[in-house]
Amino acid sequence: MSSRILLTLILPACFLFQTVTSSETQAETTKLRAGAAAVDITPAVGTSLDGVISKNGPVTGVHDRIFSRALVLDDGKTRIAICVNDLCMVERSYFDRAKKIVFEKTGLPVDRILMTSTHTHAAPRVPYGRASDQDDAYYEQLIKQMAAAIIQAEQNLAPAQIAWGSFDAGKYAACRRFLAEKGSVSLNPFGVAGEQIKSVAGQSKSIIQPAAPIDPQCSLLSVQHRDGTPLAVLGNMSIHYCGGYQKGQISADYFGAYARQLAKKLTTEKSDPPFVGMLSNGTSGNVGAVMKQDKKKYAAFEWIEESGKQFAEQSLKVINQLNYKSDLNIEMLEQELELGIRRPDPARLAWAREILEHPQQKTAHRWAKIYATEAVELSKYPPTEKIKIQAIRIGELGIVGLPCEVFTETGLAIKDQSPFQATFSMELANGSSGYLPTPRQHALGGYETWPARSSYLEIDAETHIRQTALKLLNQLHD
Repeated sequence: MSSRILLTLILPACFLFQTVTSSETQAETTKLRAGAAAVDITPAVGTSLDGVISKNGPVTGVHDRIFSRALVLDDGKTRIAICVNDLCMVERSYFDRAKKIVFEKTGLPVDRILMTSTHTHAAPRVPYGRASDQDDAYYEQLIKQMAAAIIQAEQNLAPAQIAWGSFDAGKYAACRRFLAEKGSVSLNPFGVAGEQIKSVAGQSKSIIQPAAPIDPQCSLLSVQHRDGTPLAVLGNMSIHYCGGYQKGQISADYFGAYARQLAKKLTTEKSDPPFVGMLSNGTSGNVGAVMKQDKKKYAAFEWIEESGKQFAEQSLKVINQLNYKSDLNIEMLEQELELGIRRPDPARLAWAREILEHPQQKTAHRWAKIYATEAVELSKYPPTEKIKIQAIRIGELGIVGLPCEVFTETGLAIKDQSPFQATFSMELANGSSGYLPTPRQHALGGYETWPARSSYLEIDAETHIRQTALKLLNQLHD
């Protein structure tokens, strides 16, 4: 672990990242502009919620509305957009179509747009949760709404200043995969023994330790108008979700609660257009829900609201001590990778068909029928898939966009080896290519490694993706 990450764990919040300084002369000559916007993307009753593995059924009501939130930055030479959506995940082609609309309407190149999902499990999974024509209608509308958020943010461009920082939020996070004694873990859904991970659906009473570290850092990008009025805050935290929903109710989870709390505190009489808060998901593929800080029993959605409030309050303490700068260079690069897909072999397909043809038979695992269906679906996939990796430079801040549910080891490695003073990664960016275990985690097994539409890239995919992200960061920095 580098000295930069060690400092993150021990220094006071206001010094976690090296912040930037400002001067009146720079503020007068810079061309830095920023704009933000939020567009409501709440689906109608009857639209399918998050599905595939956990079948959550249709929307029956709305606890809190979900949004597509966008931030556009322009340094006079380069213009980029970051769009964070309150959705479980979105397949690449839908993001690509939204980017195309933005380009046609504004001229903003598609390779200057990062689009991501927060991974709330109380929202649609596009299109993998599809169950009806109503879902298709929502997806078509959603594409236009996500594009509209970026278009509106660009229309709101105004002179701006930026700073970044972070705080330690490690007490809220825990790895949800546990290393267990050899031979102690129950059979996986395919009836195979030998795994060493107790996870979402693997049982063992012989736990050794968590299988991986957490990333404790909640990173913050704070954007102000030139007069100091808050314009937007983009947070990034590596925690899977909060949960504690009521079945059928739409919710943006703690990501939405955080945004609402920040808006409540940072909106002023001068906030025109409105302040936009947003929280993106970091590398949290192997991290559980937001951990409660007390033994209280919370009602549905109550811990979501409370945890969002706590994150917002800690963010404000950092934001209020930052120094802002207006002469920042903005750059962005992306690269496409073609990776193999772990399609089932003939033996696995024969197993799957036997399970599905005799649904009443007793199976080795309660999810065997689900994974039999997944094997059949994976057999329809092409041999390879093309994905996008992106890197953004905002002064000495680096941001990486990764299209998977990424494990913390990958995020920590990118932070450790990044050439920038501060770096964070957004998962589920520009697509939703399943879990991304490291090769070591693949060898240990567990839910996140089982071949399905939720985990299908080749075993070495993480190595290729991580190396590409670091290569892009170094190119931006040189």
